[in-house]
Amino acid sequence: MAAQPGTKRNLGWSLPKKPSEWGIWLILVLMFLFYLLPVYVMVNNGLKEAQGVSLSTMWDLPTSLSGGGFFEAWERLRPNMVNSLLMVIPATIISALIGAINGYLLAKWKFRGSDILFTIMLFGFFIPYQAILIPLVTFLQIIKVYGTLWGLILVHVVYGLPITTLIFRNYFAGVPTELLEAARVDGAGVMTTFTHIMLPVSISGLCGRRHLSVY
Repeated sequence: MAAQPGTKRNLGWSLPKKPSEWGIWLILVLMFLFYLLPVYVMVNNGLKEAQGVSLSTMWDLPTSLSGGGFFEAWERLRPNMVNSLLMVIPATIISALIGAINGYLLAKWKFRGSDILFTIMLFGFFIPYQAILIPLVTFLQIIKVYGTLWGLILVHVVYGLPITTLIFRNYFAGVPTELLEAARVDGAGVMTTFTHIMLPVSISGLCGRRHLSVY
């Protein structure tokens, strides 16, 4: 309903007017401060040197802003964080691209046995890791990548393919088939249609796969 001429709508906020509203505000402020207490203790003591951290001084502000335990923690965790990034980034990109191709073919280019193949791929998603640890280690030793970063990337890519294929197959199934038919009329092949039409419209699926890889 349109506002009447000459009237103004209050889009901002105003102070409480009733005692009950003041009580609600007070409770919310106290809960907010209570929530911030552990955050304050963590940050405050993290900025101190190790010898300056104790129960009696945990509420005291740091005497100097040298970084304290945060810099020390960064120096210790940096190699592991770098290795994690070197593993996650390639594994995410490779599994997302392969899963996108699988989902595209299984959703829009039906062939004999495609549903059976898709079911078999999903079955691999439910196999527990502990059941194949020995064959997995043996295979990685045979191809000479056991204990290397590329071996870890390979494991994450293989285990990520079932869920990646499922995500992209369901996503591509909702894409209008008329887009593919128009591409065929223009002479586009399978991969041309995928790279120029399907892949650009699947950005949300790629982002979803990225979050799954990180977590």
